[in-house]
Amino acid sequence: MTFDISKITIPTNPGIYLMKDSDRKIIYIGKAKNLKNRVKSYFLKNQNYKTQKLVENISDIEFILTDNESEAFLLESNMIKKHRPKFNIELKDQQRYTYLRISNEKYPRLLVSRRTRDGKFLGKGKTFGPFTQGSSKLLTIGTLRKAFQIRICSTLPKKICLEYHLGNCEGPCEFKDAQERYPKHVAALEEVLKGKNQAKIFTKKLKEEMHQAAKLQQFERAKDIRDTLIRLGSLQTKQKMEYVKNSDEEYFGIGIQEQTATVMNFRMINGVIRDSNKFFFDLVGDNSFSNFLYQYYSTHKIPKFILVSIVPDNQKLLESLLSEQAGFTVKIFVPNKGTKRDIINLILKNIELIHSKGGEPGLVELKEILNLPVIPNIIECFDISNHGTDFAVGSMSRFVGGQPNKSGYRKFKIKTVSGRDDFAMIGEIIKRRYYRLLEENSVLPDLIVIDGGKGQLNAAMKSLESLGLKLSCISLAKENEEVFVPKNKNPVVIPKNKSSLKILQHVRDETHRFGVAYNRTIQKNQLK
Repeated sequence: MTFDISKITIPTNPGIYLMKDSDRKIIYIGKAKNLKNRVKSYFLKNQNYKTQKLVENISDIEFILTDNESEAFLLESNMIKKHRPKFNIELKDQQRYTYLRISNEKYPRLLVSRRTRDGKFLGKGKTFGPFTQGSSKLLTIGTLRKAFQIRICSTLPKKICLEYHLGNCEGPCEFKDAQERYPKHVAALEEVLKGKNQAKIFTKKLKEEMHQAAKLQQFERAKDIRDTLIRLGSLQTKQKMEYVKNSDEEYFGIGIQEQTATVMNFRMINGVIRDSNKFFFDLVGDNSFSNFLYQYYSTHKIPKFILVSIVPDNQKLLESLLSEQAGFTVKIFVPNKGTKRDIINLILKNIELIHSKGGEPGLVELKEILNLPVIPNIIECFDISNHGTDFAVGSMSRFVGGQPNKSGYRKFKIKTVSGRDDFAMIGEIIKRRYYRLLEENSVLPDLIVIDGGKGQLNAAMKSLESLGLKLSCISLAKENEEVFVPKNKNPVVIPKNKSSLKILQHVRDETHRFGVAYNRTIQKNQLK
């Protein structure tokens, strides 16, 4: 069944799109100047066979916004290298974008910067880029070397060479005054490579040389200068999706909607954005941005710099704890300007997109299929893990925004039921869970899912009614993946390729896994 493109909101911004199959695996990543126009074009008639096969496998589409098409180009490349979607061409050429390096020698040279597959730059010195326009790197480098009197010899000679006599180098190898001027030439070159004011001055100088060459009918020279000017145009565009930095960084933005926090991050490795993830959690009790960061870095590599959209609570304490854990000084700060601030703003723009869509497409689909009053952003699922009369426990998983919220998971020892009565056990844990939430005045879920059939659902509904609650509640029977709804005799059968069913299955499987693990722990403790 073809994915219904009309069911999702597609932004008109530049960015990348990630097409996923029914298993939520990325099968294609593309870029676009206008995401809406590009993505909709896949669903027009008369597509080629390969495109038709791609469209047939689409179950979801995710978007990441950028500020311009060049950034989308770079991010697309990085994401393809990371995920290697089966419908994308795997790019083996790591020099798709030009990077330039000023070496750290006594009299630095200007070189093409090479890099490994994981993004690490080879060679010492300062690296600049990426420069996406122009295929001939050497012409631009040659012009820059000549314009700024940068030496080309791999080993510094003792005497001046032909480059000096051609006027391309001042000869720092031999002349003291040239040695004194050389750092100024390098500094001016750096300004141009960074795209600052000197770049405009240099561009103006080249234009004057081009016009002069044309007047003198030196058309080859004029053409070479014109090509160089075109390539240097890419220096004027700020590239936020990939820039060079000596240390690893990670960026976090946070947005709040209806007491639920959405966090998105960009992970920088060797100056390259290598990953992006979304997280959701409820602002209940001690849940905070600070707690999220500490939990996140309990399972992720800690970088030296953590850049955030807002200062987390207990910033100094958090820095101290992470520094002790990492073995080096960790800084957390809010960038106020420059490229770093641009990246934070880009993350916040993506969070706004998530909020405007009203949640994951699968959750919207659940609302429509099950006729729910709201999009089920918060789902709680219950299961009984019953191994004989002596080992029976209850478990609950909690999903927010379609993703596991593991800090919200709960486990229950059965207290009032003896024997193997799954219905009564479900009734007990449902009543205990929501009686407590009512007592604490905590946020209630948008949807309750029971692992089981009609009997388990009826037991759960009786407990909810006894508490005076009217919450949406369904059950999912594992054998045929049938969804039972209160007051409906026949179950709802959701097609297996639907992302809504995948979410329910994920919720159910997580609850079962959590319950089985708890049951085994109890058994081991009793055996001891």
